[in-house]
Amino acid sequence: MTTTTPPLTLDDVRAAAARLEGVAHRTPVLRSRTLDALVGAEVFLKCENLQRVGAFKFRGAYNAASRLTPGQLARGIAAYSSGNHAQAVALAARELGTTAVIVMPEDAPPSKRAATAGYGAEIVTYDRYTGDRVAIAEALAAERGLTLIPPYEHPHVIAGQGTAALELLEEVGELDALIAPVGGGGLIAGSATAAKSLHPGIKVIGVEPEAGDDTKRSLEAGRRVSIPVPHTIADGQALHTPGELTFSVNRRLLDEVVLVGDDEIRDAMRFAFERLKTVVEPSGATPLAALLTGRAGRLPRRVGVIVSGGNVDAERFARLCGRGE
Repeated sequence: MTTTTPPLTLDDVRAAAARLEGVAHRTPVLRSRTLDALVGAEVFLKCENLQRVGAFKFRGAYNAASRLTPGQLARGIAAYSSGNHAQAVALAARELGTTAVIVMPEDAPPSKRAATAGYGAEIVTYDRYTGDRVAIAEALAAERGLTLIPPYEHPHVIAGQGTAALELLEEVGELDALIAPVGGGGLIAGSATAAKSLHPGIKVIGVEPEAGDDTKRSLEAGRRVSIPVPHTIADGQALHTPGELTFSVNRRLLDEVVLVGDDEIRDAMRFAFERLKTVVEPSGATPLAALLTGRAGRLPRRVGVIVSGGNVDAERFARLCGRGE
């Protein structure tokens, strides 16, 4: 008889939490009677939009970077990202006294690019519709002797992301369901690992934009499926295929992936601003959109939601929530 060891365990997430203590923010949990009444459940919003760099990504980036050897830190770090992981690696590098080179798409939101540079990183751009960011970053890392920290295809990154769900469950107790956005799959893989380990009966639901349904298609096919690079306002979820490592976790632990449209994401951003008094970027608003539209289905009594980020500049936020984009 053979056994398969999971690539990630609750102990890995707890070890990441210990490394992040005093470095990452323990983000607040937001409640809203209005939201509860609208969706017919008790909803607990884990506000990673208030995390350092404005997104959950700092958790995974710092957990991975903090484990590098002194020699690796002396040579520097490389990463590729449309924005939030870029900022997270840049800040982690600064915190650890090293340098970072980040490969970013030319059309990355200007605010995310400016913030990444503001943390001291060097930025190398590419065309996301014709270029291969992984190949570019790997070649750059090899040429300069840098250690590459990918945005989700790394066990220490995934474990760090899972600390968001671990904190949520520690604060509010057992939940019946957990809902989180799905891009490359690192956040929900880490979160599902923590949640299912602590409460095996919890339902874990992922949310993707309609144009970027690579994980949903992959789960239905039973294998990783590639789609054309999606055009969606949820830039943090504009990926064409799930990660190999993250998919190996998610196919085992996710109960469902649901889809939301760009207009529904805009409505959720507007609701968060007007009724919850918080700013959420498009990718971070997809779980809220799934709740408000009923796409998440009939909800159980206690539901946790990871609001993954709030990095959107004022001009784009006004455009998205006003006339549309």
